[in-house]
Amino acid sequence: MLMATLTVTEAVGYSAQLQLPDSMPVAEKRARADRAIKQMGLAAVADVRIGGRVCKGISGGQRKRVSICVELLASPALLFLDEPTSGLDSAASYHVMSRIAGLARRDGMTVVAAVHQPSTEVFELFHGLCLLASGRTVYFGPASDAIDFFDANGFPCPLRRNPSDHFLRMINKDFEESEEGSTIVSPRAAEVIQTLMGSFISRGSLRTEKEARATIKKGTSLIPQRQATFLTKTFVLTKRSIVNMHRDTGYYWLRFVIYIAICLSIGTIFFNIGSNFASIQARASMLMFTSTLLTMMAIGGFPSFVEDMKIFRKERMSGHYGATEFVLSNTISSIPYLGLISIIPGAIAYYLTGLQRGIDHFIYFAAVLWACTMLVEGLMMIVAAIVPDFLLGIITGSGLQGVLMLNAGFFRLPSDLPKPLWKYPTYFISYHKYATQGLYKNELLGLVFEDIGGGGITITGEYILKNYLQVELSYSKWVDLAILVAMIIIYRVLFLVIIKISEIVKPRMFHFLCASKV
Repeated sequence: MLMATLTVTEAVGYSAQLQLPDSMPVAEKRARADRAIKQMGLAAVADVRIGGRVCKGISGGQRKRVSICVELLASPALLFLDEPTSGLDSAASYHVMSRIAGLARRDGMTVVAAVHQPSTEVFELFHGLCLLASGRTVYFGPASDAIDFFDANGFPCPLRRNPSDHFLRMINKDFEESEEGSTIVSPRAAEVIQTLMGSFISRGSLRTEKEARATIKKGTSLIPQRQATFLTKTFVLTKRSIVNMHRDTGYYWLRFVIYIAICLSIGTIFFNIGSNFASIQARASMLMFTSTLLTMMAIGGFPSFVEDMKIFRKERMSGHYGATEFVLSNTISSIPYLGLISIIPGAIAYYLTGLQRGIDHFIYFAAVLWACTMLVEGLMMIVAAIVPDFLLGIITGSGLQGVLMLNAGFFRLPSDLPKPLWKYPTYFISYHKYATQGLYKNELLGLVFEDIGGGGITITGEYILKNYLQVELSYSKWVDLAILVAMIIIYRVLFLVIIKISEIVKPRMFHFLCASKV
């Protein structure tokens, strides 16, 4: 689980900056990252992107080795490897595992690895062996003693056969029914398992426990302070997130192009709407569409949000950084990109339509668009934290925004909304309400509209706001913008709280489910 847009050097380098302490010079961190890349045989693809949804990138086996590099940087006391040789040929498997074994000896590190059918050379690298059958321990002890253990119980390993293949064949009972016509005669796996378990229990594992304690006592950590400080982590994560957003065309750049296309459409459809009575409804419709349907396109970034959450959970469980650093860096890195897609497309729609002149009016217009997109992204991040599935997340996020949009005071005026639910509280928690009312005030206050028939009848924008659009004029448009900014902060804090709660609740739920099954 790696960031697809980064190169191998960048992925390992950023991880080194996150895990290694600030007291270590930057050059030494870079050297440690480069050394880990060379040890895993990745020097030839060091400048190639990881790849995935965005581009092809490196192979699956190379990605697995990059993940191992990331975990080896801080010389942890205990390292878990889940199938580190999957996707590798026999030669690559041996080189990877031999280098890991060498690092374990040098740094006093304990490595616990699940390996499916290792070669003879890889098997000989392991000091200890644990064989499981249906969740029960068949053998646990020195790997070098396993052959003698099977031999002593009447199941010797044939000559020129890989010991790991022999062990797996003896204790695997999944395919016994399909081997009735096989010419190979072997005892039934259930009998083998029962015999080995009885022998193992009587033999005991005292020797292995003593060896494990001795290894733990000898193991020393090379790094007294394992990780960087909070500020360093936030800075590095922000920098990495900016690089990711810049390179991921589907994250912001495709949306930026579509925003420009839609704003050109808005500008040409509402081109130079004028200042007569007919333009009142046109202005209200244009502002409503811009602040709601246009900002809903932030849903397009949901697949990237899901990928970010997967990477965060993986790195969070590895202890690289905390939830606060992740949320803060994600928020900071998105600000410039959302500002860009709010200002340029917004200027196209604003000036083609012929809305109220004045740079202060346009700045407010762009600020509201920026706040709305930040809010929608915050909402979708919350959805991604609760519903990690891509399809269900998009449906959930779209449904939430649709409900909030209906209560914005445009499709139904505030006085017409049913009060038990839609007026109180939905109308007041809908960010669309504050966005549309702020834009209405920004556009209509100070304008005077003339009768298209030339009868000399005029009507002020303030009268329209108060009587036709039912806008609350007791506070200024800047209060609406301030409320939107406050809601941005609330959404991000809520996102952080949900992550924190899930970190506490999910392990307990998992423990409860496992206990109930047992």
